[in-house]
Amino acid sequence: MAIWIAVLLGVVQGVFMFLPVSSTAHLVLTQHWLIGQGYDLPAPESAEMVLFDLVVHVGTLVSIAVVFWPSLSKVTTGVVRDGYQWAASQGGGRELLFLRLALLCALSVFVTAIIGLTLKVGFMHFFASPLMVAGTLTITGLLLWFTDGLSRRPIGLRKISPRIAVIIGFAQGLALIPGLSRSGMTITFALFAGLKRRWAAEYSFFLAIPTILAATAVQAIDVYRLGGLQGLDYTVLLVGFVVAALVGILALRLVLFFLYRARLKVFSFYLWVLAAVVAFGYLDPAVI
Repeated sequence: MAIWIAVLLGVVQGVFMFLPVSSTAHLVLTQHWLIGQGYDLPAPESAEMVLFDLVVHVGTLVSIAVVFWPSLSKVTTGVVRDGYQWAASQGGGRELLFLRLALLCALSVFVTAIIGLTLKVGFMHFFASPLMVAGTLTITGLLLWFTDGLSRRPIGLRKISPRIAVIIGFAQGLALIPGLSRSGMTITFALFAGLKRRWAAEYSFFLAIPTILAATAVQAIDVYRLGGLQGLDYTVLLVGFVVAALVGILALRLVLFFLYRARLKVFSFYLWVLAAVVAFGYLDPAVI
């Protein structure tokens, strides 16, 4: 893979990671288009190309750390403090909010892992089929459209329950399918479950950190077992990582602007247009 392709794919990931339009779908469609144009890169469904997709996802985790640094540092410090106090005195009757939130996030990740490991083979077929991606993009657009019509959500940070954590983890598991946006699915299902918009966003983006890191580690092991990187090298992985991190900061600030103002449906129109472009052959799926 040429360096400029790694830059392009890093930009695609950075732009679309946090917009609720599925960055994975855009990566897959871009890769199919590049291959159709005769450029040399591994097939989108190959283990090493999936690893590249995950590495640029990890790059956008840097964006989360930058944008949410005040909240992230507060949560991290709180988890350590609550864990120490629980270990020292079994809680002492004190509300261990941050430790509880960490355990709820772990529950969400566990549910996602079950879905991902169980249905991984089936999900991989979507990477090879732009037409299937068109269908999932359409579904994401419908979910975003209905989300903006929801009334004011009543559930705050302290009332997040294991049920809500399971629902969000389930949504994130389904979002392993290209075209079902991870941020769109988790935020949408969190809102459907009653979570306030701010906490739906922060829970969703914080949840991305352990989920993407774990998925990347699992995929890296798979690539190693299959003989290591072949059509890629560590330079393109690093370039994609850095570009995705820098571009992702701007994209994350943009999606928060629309989310807090209940304007996610603006992305529905984009998703439906993109799905039509793919479904009706304007990207020439017979070739790509």
